[in-house]
Amino acid sequence: MSRRSVVLMAAAALLVGGCGGQTNTGNATGGSTSAGKVTVEWWNISTTEPLKSFWVQKVKEYQAAHPNVTIKNVPIENEAFKAKLATVTQSGKTPDIYSTWGGGVLKQQIDAGLVKDLSSDAATWIADFTPASLQAYQFDQKTYAIPSDIGMVGFWYNKALFTKAGITAPPATWTEFLDAVKKLKAAGVTPIALAGKEKWPGHYYWAYLAMRIAGLDALRQAAIDDDFTKPDFIAAGVRLKELVDLQPFQKGFLGAGYGTPDGQAATMGNGKAAMELMGQWAPTVEKDAGKGIGDKLGFFGFPAVDGGKGSAMDAFGGGGGYAVGVNAPPAAVDFLKFISSKEIHRQAVETGAVLPVLKGEEEAVKDPNLSVVAKALAGASGFQLYLDQAYPPAVGQEVNDSVAALMAGSKTPEQVAQAITQTAKSE
Repeated sequence: MSRRSVVLMAAAALLVGGCGGQTNTGNATGGSTSAGKVTVEWWNISTTEPLKSFWVQKVKEYQAAHPNVTIKNVPIENEAFKAKLATVTQSGKTPDIYSTWGGGVLKQQIDAGLVKDLSSDAATWIADFTPASLQAYQFDQKTYAIPSDIGMVGFWYNKALFTKAGITAPPATWTEFLDAVKKLKAAGVTPIALAGKEKWPGHYYWAYLAMRIAGLDALRQAAIDDDFTKPDFIAAGVRLKELVDLQPFQKGFLGAGYGTPDGQAATMGNGKAAMELMGQWAPTVEKDAGKGIGDKLGFFGFPAVDGGKGSAMDAFGGGGGYAVGVNAPPAAVDFLKFISSKEIHRQAVETGAVLPVLKGEEEAVKDPNLSVVAKALAGASGFQLYLDQAYPPAVGQEVNDSVAALMAGSKTPEQVAQAITQTAKSE
């Protein structure tokens, strides 16, 4: 699943129309029982290999051990899934189990009374999950979905170009990062590839700086009081402007796409830039859009900011999980427990299609690039969901738009903070 698809999914308003599944009044068209038999309807987005066949096999295994339960496996392509789920939620229905990305959209479903609180039912196995993987699905100290995959954003860098510029180690602080940018420019190297046209890649910089300067609690509080004008949020914009003023991006970055032949990933993958700030999918897209740089590729986390309240061990990213409809039968939770077990999840990780959400499974990741990300996530002290998913869709879009304007030189840090706040208060 591309980050672009994830962003579009997060922006979709899940409030239109009706279909089968569990209703809020208990009138179910799924999860029906007859003579002790039960059907659990499972909507997921595993429409491609290897997960498509993997889950077909796991459904067979579960049904063989539970002959009274039928799992209706319904894999749906990303865009079709968001449209179909949008259709069912307005009428107070959900499937028994369904894919979710957490954050603001899941919170809307919780507030509508559509989602089962899993805190008690899953109490004995929630402890097996890494803290970072659970955070997007927890509200008011309750857990409303179980993670199945996770990823994080960080800097992918070209080791050879760093060496050419005399940079001996990845920068650990924002000051060191700006110094590295200056050294790369002095060596005739484009420091950073950026897809300015698509906006969402640029929001990573402001979001990470807000995390490092203000801290995770401040970002969560902003979702409650709708106020992004506090000094630390403005400071995030000021620090970002420091970077922008160095002109670190490739020529024409404001019109560049992400995965296009002349876009961000190709610029990085063809060795024409030293860094890109991107999620765990970056090496694959770099190879698909460009040539890829093989073992020259390295990864480091977003630097700390001197004097900041946030931890340099806090990660920023997203993932996927499964929520359970409020009136789903008990077999739905049991099946979710089965596919979330250490044995089954490890097998899913070994396919290379997902990253670990359970503790101690980092060694199951065979790809060397993904292994670095998995280990960073396992050691994360906190986790922040993409802002265009964590907040209501309109707020997330305003973050993207305003940060893009700052990078283009048409908004100040103060104007960015004011615009996001105005949108948040209007929601």
